[in-house]
Amino acid sequence: MDFEFRRAREKLEKDQRERKERAKLKLERERKAKEEAVRQRQAIDAAQRERRLVAAEAEAKANQLAEESLLAGRGVNFCRILEAVPYEGSGDKIKLPPSCFTELSEQGAFDKGPLHFSLSVIHQEAPLGADSAKKELLRKTHAGVLEFTADEGFVALPVHCWSNLFPATLSSAMVEVRYVWLPKGTYAKLQSVELGFSDIPNHKAVLETALRQHATLSQGDMLTVNHGVLTYHLRVLELKPSSSISVLETDIEVDIMGPESAERANQHVLKPLILGKPESGVVDEGNYMYYKFSIDDDTWNKISSKDAKFVVNLESQTQDGDIDLYVSKHPLLFPTQHQHMWSSHDMGSKALVLGAEDQNFGSGTYSVAVYGFKGTSKYLVSVIVQDVSRQKLGQHAASSPSFAEVDTVECRNCKRYVPSRTIALHEAYCSRHNIICQHAGCRVVLRTEEAESHVHCEKCGKAFQRGEIEKHMKVFHEPLYCSCGVVLEKEQMVQHQSSDCPLRLITCRFCGDMVQAGNSATDARDRIRGLSEHESVCGSRTAPCDSCGRSVMLKDMDIHQIAVHQKN
Repeated sequence: MDFEFRRAREKLEKDQRERKERAKLKLERERKAKEEAVRQRQAIDAAQRERRLVAAEAEAKANQLAEESLLAGRGVNFCRILEAVPYEGSGDKIKLPPSCFTELSEQGAFDKGPLHFSLSVIHQEAPLGADSAKKELLRKTHAGVLEFTADEGFVALPVHCWSNLFPATLSSAMVEVRYVWLPKGTYAKLQSVELGFSDIPNHKAVLETALRQHATLSQGDMLTVNHGVLTYHLRVLELKPSSSISVLETDIEVDIMGPESAERANQHVLKPLILGKPESGVVDEGNYMYYKFSIDDDTWNKISSKDAKFVVNLESQTQDGDIDLYVSKHPLLFPTQHQHMWSSHDMGSKALVLGAEDQNFGSGTYSVAVYGFKGTSKYLVSVIVQDVSRQKLGQHAASSPSFAEVDTVECRNCKRYVPSRTIALHEAYCSRHNIICQHAGCRVVLRTEEAESHVHCEKCGKAFQRGEIEKHMKVFHEPLYCSCGVVLEKEQMVQHQSSDCPLRLITCRFCGDMVQAGNSATDARDRIRGLSEHESVCGSRTAPCDSCGRSVMLKDMDIHQIAVHQKN
């Protein structure tokens, strides 16, 4: 009996302990569940508070942006997010949809002066777990407006705006277009990326011509300036009175800095030549090396009085290679085979002598081109002023014949005049050792051993050594193709590109820029004045007369001064 009671008691105690353990575990689970519920409620409350704060901050930021936009636009609040597409255009004028014209007109934007817009790239990326796109403003610039003809939802950007907003690999992106008011600029500091921009004659006038296509400038932008076939890039370093300015109807003081390093230059550079100091160099076949020199008034007075000659020497230091020499006067900065004023194609070393008898020669700045005609050549180029006053005295003394040389007879072979007392001996020797070239118009007396190397060009009839005729045929008689479609030989091509080609570069007499001549002016009066197509358009701009202040077209300013103010 005692055993059974003890066993029953132990079983009862065991059941009680198990019930207590289960009750304790249940209480623990309930406690943890309550704590988890509290944490979840706190997390939900925190998330709701965060969303409310973000929404409040976004609303406050939107209100601030609206106020700033209204302030920047001086009462005009215009902002659109449009898809950017490129178009081939110069300057910084964009094309907007017609609906933008309506919205701007309703707010009276056209009554506040020229329209200016800030362009900001919007990069859209969707992070994981987010439904809405995250908008991040990347690069920014400013622009004017050309017309309101773009498709709805799109903005057409010219090359200038596109290159300053987007990397080269990007094909499309969203752009925020916001109306802003910009102050008129007073100062700009620019830095040329390439060397040689300051070598352009009147380079600030060239820059002014390029800026006529622009309405704005923004700090950090890259400005492209075209001068003939050359392209220069100028980085905007500093602007006043703000980091973005309007360039319309204002005078801006401009400082232009040189490039940070010469390694960044990607086109030809004019190296200076000093009188009497030779410069060495190496040029590969088909390439050019360029130099420049200047003739001041004192040097030109000496040359014009025929007491001196100006000599450009080019000494070849490589036997296997061959080089050519081309010289031009500015504004033609870089002479070539087709465009130059003077040239020398002699084999080996060569010297180009310029004097007062040449009407194109005078004081000013000149460019020298060393062209690699064959192989890689080392050379030495120099410019000197050669005194010829003593030579003239020597020639004058030599030209005075003595009394003993008066009695002369013409040699029947070489046609030279020889003293009569030695004519028989001379003719006997001359007939055995000399021969006369029988080519029409030549009649040059040659040594017998030199006669075989003396040849004439079949096309132009000029005389050369046999080793020079191949180069002459290649340089002067191979057909050359002009960009305008004309095919000519070298001499005709030089004449064509200097005076007839519509694509030739001329210096506009009104803007000072080097531009294509184009076809004849459409206005008959402009054709009579000798104005090119560009000058006819460029001269139609007005400027105030210095005497009376009236606005007069630039091309009529001289007539106005004579007719109205009786000025010569």
